[in-house]
Amino acid sequence: MNTFLKKLKLIFEDSSVRNRILFVLFALLLFRLLAAVPMAGVDPYQLQGFLAQNQFFGLLNIFSGGGLSQLSLVMLGVGPYITAVIILQLLTIMSPHLKSLYQEEGEIGRHKFYHYGRILTVFIAAAQGIGLMMLLRGQGVLVSLSPFSFVAGLLSIIAGSLLLMWIGELVSEFGIGNGVSVLIFAGIVAAVPGAISQLVVAYTPNLLMTYIALVVAAILIIMGIVWVTEAERAVPITYAKQSRGGQTYGGVSTYLPIRINQAGVMPIIFGLSIMLFPQMLANWFVASASPVLQGIGNAFLWFFNSGWLYVLVYFILVFLFTFFYTAITFDPEATATNLQKNGAYVPGIRPGNATTEYLASITNRVTFFGAIFLGLVAVIPIIIQQVTGIQALAIGGTSILIVVAVVLDIMKKVDAQVSMREY
Repeated sequence: MNTFLKKLKLIFEDSSVRNRILFVLFALLLFRLLAAVPMAGVDPYQLQGFLAQNQFFGLLNIFSGGGLSQLSLVMLGVGPYITAVIILQLLTIMSPHLKSLYQEEGEIGRHKFYHYGRILTVFIAAAQGIGLMMLLRGQGVLVSLSPFSFVAGLLSIIAGSLLLMWIGELVSEFGIGNGVSVLIFAGIVAAVPGAISQLVVAYTPNLLMTYIALVVAAILIIMGIVWVTEAERAVPITYAKQSRGGQTYGGVSTYLPIRINQAGVMPIIFGLSIMLFPQMLANWFVASASPVLQGIGNAFLWFFNSGWLYVLVYFILVFLFTFFYTAITFDPEATATNLQKNGAYVPGIRPGNATTEYLASITNRVTFFGAIFLGLVAVIPIIIQQVTGIQALAIGGTSILIVVAVVLDIMKKVDAQVSMREY
């Protein structure tokens, strides 16, 4: 307790850390203000009924920070930017140039990589904005939408998405934590009072044990997320002794940490992005005047409303994306090469290809359990919702995972800033 109070005192006394925290708070306040600025020509009653009947747009509303519930200027949230980065990361498998930028050219290469992501964000935001506005116009949510109003609204949506992307990058540079993750975290936290109010309104005495079981399940999920997020496989590393100028260096032993959840929360965000796009197209097709498109849209909606089939596909996507994102963020060959260059080796393993194969096998085994865990965290709340019928639980596990991951990341970075200033 004394250590915590001491660090808390250092945070408020150190102007650099304090300014970073205040900048994050200011960015979140600006984000919430933007989410409260509605577009013109919206029928609020039609919008409320539309969101209540469509779980997909309720989900999209949370990741836009509540912006979709009022059709605000930031109704798309950081979704287009995340989708753009996901597409580019998928293309690193096929494009040596993108792979080199993302993995081999350091900070300058990553700056170019994310610059391509910003450009792609404009086109994705435009496509999503057009589809969303046409769908809402067909549902009677947007009224009196002239061609000029349509173009003006579309430009506002694109500008709002780019503005949030910029705010997220500013938070990453001048604040604490990953800016995009912090904005998603803010959107989830902003939706908590509404979810609690739904549970309170739906409460009846015969649901008491169900609510108690849900609270216990939430606590266990949080404990499991913290444990898996912090768990790691320690690979022993030894540095060979070297003699230079009559002095001996090296000979120390340390370890290489390989986390069980190396990919963090990104596989779930990847899976959600892949699942959200077909649902948007399906709703758009159903609202069209073409019988063929309506049939295709109804077929897609049947799949997404089929319950267990949807859960299975979602679990598989999260499972596969965990391996994919781990392969992007951790390269056993590059790690083995760096160890060899620095005179380090894994005891009992020959340097070079043998070390690469050893690290790859450990990473695959560890990632397998991490992928299963992430998949279960993603689908268990949906399964509970299918059993209990409580709509507010639709993305509970995903929300908890994102919130816990962001909180742990911010705590670590604040602690690192304070520790650096202590020394």
